Amino acid sequence: MMMSKQFPEIVKEWVEVFMHISFRDFKQFMDEEDLSPTQVNAMMRLYHGGSDVSKIGEFTGVSNAAASQMVERLVQTGLVERKENPDDRRVKSLSLTDKGRRLIQRGFEVRQKWMGELTNHLSPQQLDDIGKALIMLTDAARKLEASEVQPSDISKSS
Repeated sequence: MMMSKQFPEIVKEWVEVFMHISFRDFKQFMDEEDLSPTQVNAMMRLYHGGSDVSKIGEFTGVSNAAASQMVERLVQTGLVERKENPDDRRVKSLSLTDKGRRLIQRGFEVRQKWMGELTNHLSPQQLDDIGKALIMLTDAARKLEASEVQPSDISKSS
C-alpha cells in the first residue's frame, strides 16, 4: 500500500531524469546541426509523411509566413525538398531529402543512446523486472488514453 502513495513521485522523478538526459543530448545534437526546435519539429512531421507549408505551420504553431521562411531555409540546406502538388499547382508538397531523413534518424539515435548505456548499470534481473513494469505501465496509460473523451469527439456529437 505504501508504494501506491509513492508511485506518482517515483514516476515524476523518472520522467524528470529521462527528459533531462534525453533533451540534453538532443539539444547538443541540434546545436551541432544548427537547427532550431521548430525546424526539428517540422522535419519530424515530414519524417512521418509529406506535408505542405500551412500544415507545417499548424503543426509547429507558427504563422504561414514564418513556416514558409523556415521551410525555405531547410530547402536551401538540402534537408527538405519542395515539389508542385499535381492535384493543386498552388500548393507545394514538402518531403525530407535523403540527407534530411538520415539527420532525423541520427537524432533518434542520439536521444536513445544513453538508454543503451543505462543497461550497463543494471543486472539482468533488474532489466527483466523493469521491462515487465514498463509494459504494464504503458498498457495502463494506453487504456487511460483510449477511455478519455477527445475534444474532436465532443465537436462531432454536437
